[in-house]
Amino acid sequence: MTMGLRAFLSPPRTALLASIGFALCASANVYAHSDHERNTLVPPGYTHYAPSPVPDRVVLTFAGDPATSAAVSWRTDTAVENPRAQIAPALDGPALHQVEQTVAAASVGLTMENGAALHHSVVFEGLEPDTVYAYRVSGGNTWSEWFQFRTASDSASEFAFIYFGDAQNAIKSHFSRVIRQAYSDMPKAALMVHAGDLVNSRDNRDDDEWGEWFDAGGWLLGMVPSVVAAGNHEFHKHELPDGTEEQRLSPHWAPQFRLPENGPEGLRDTVYYVDYQGTRFVVLDSTSALNNDTVEQQARWLETVLRDNPNRWTVVTYHHPMFSVSAGRDNPPLRDHWKPLFDRYGVDLVLQGHDHVYGRAGDNLPEGKTRFDDEIGTMYVVSVGGPKMYMVSDQARTNMTRVAEDTQLYQLVRVQHDRILFEARTPSGRLYDSFELVKAADGRNRLFEVLPSERRCTRPDIPGYRETRCWEGSDLIEPPAALRNAR
Repeated sequence: MTMGLRAFLSPPRTALLASIGFALCASANVYAHSDHERNTLVPPGYTHYAPSPVPDRVVLTFAGDPATSAAVSWRTDTAVENPRAQIAPALDGPALHQVEQTVAAASVGLTMENGAALHHSVVFEGLEPDTVYAYRVSGGNTWSEWFQFRTASDSASEFAFIYFGDAQNAIKSHFSRVIRQAYSDMPKAALMVHAGDLVNSRDNRDDDEWGEWFDAGGWLLGMVPSVVAAGNHEFHKHELPDGTEEQRLSPHWAPQFRLPENGPEGLRDTVYYVDYQGTRFVVLDSTSALNNDTVEQQARWLETVLRDNPNRWTVVTYHHPMFSVSAGRDNPPLRDHWKPLFDRYGVDLVLQGHDHVYGRAGDNLPEGKTRFDDEIGTMYVVSVGGPKMYMVSDQARTNMTRVAEDTQLYQLVRVQHDRILFEARTPSGRLYDSFELVKAADGRNRLFEVLPSERRCTRPDIPGYRETRCWEGSDLIEPPAALRNAR
């Protein structure tokens, strides 16, 4: 079998240096919030995630047509020369080396608190649709294990995917079981959608947090392609010469994720779309929209992507909810600029994060109903995969069909010709929410749903804890005495 493979080489990005500042909060009788709570399992003063000659942080993404291409990124130390990847049709025996093809990698330097690293990436092209391939990536005089993946079909057909809200805090400690249970429930998932705040990135231990994110997902990140949206915790505040601030994307983001370059100018690292077997996945950047005044620019691009869409289904993902579920949060610019386009072009499903609760709405929203007769418009979902937990607002409890507090969740989504089947499950695998969107011949959706009992916050009443928070997340690695003793 012959494959025409080549690697797209991105222009090198500037290597960046991040300083380290880390402290542990002390146990106390009354809980007091701090941005310096322990948020990883790495012991203070210990370097656990130093880059080495052995390839790590291997992640599969889309950078072109999923039927004929795939992208992979990985990390090594800076001594590695001639980085490359090898790909072959997945044989039934071990002789992959006899049929492999080698592709040179592009590399970007990045220096963080764990040391200087090189992040490498390749795009495999010329692949056959609906075919299993094996690949491996190089290190310093060594290779990774062989991973494998299946390319998409070149026509509309059934598939399934997994969706996660924020992992963000205590990732290895608490998100690991969520992503692993999700994969055990859906081992044939075609892709994973991450709706932002993959890490917390607030205490200058970014590299440890990213190390834990890759540890939590492990080898499945190299086997199941990820569709990633950037959240506010993937951005850092930067002061401009005039004294104002702007949000800048984390230096980890672009080197770690090789993504399609089909977004608007200046936003191609965080805004893009992927067509997968009859479904268009659109990724938007709500952080830049709300903080860097790009909401209109994204809307102009979004209209072209939704208007010229040949796919039967449309799924949109971004971080900040269109309709907030937590108290004290609201994002009117998204409703002003994006929601009219969702309504006009019939977006089916919107997957969001940020609020650290669960919420689903599609028929009774605070700014007018989207349901007409027995049919339903866009279905909006907010979810959380990590341990930081907020409280559901009174408004959301009234206006949304389904909400939850104090509940980590993963979502299993099956896309068929005439329906989308959606399940939200807890880390123990228990079904928490379920619905079907059934598409009629005229393109309108009909809703069928299952609603088990609602979950509420179970945190003890602890003095000093914020009323809008159920759990902080970073206090759950080694809880202060007030949390341990409040029983």
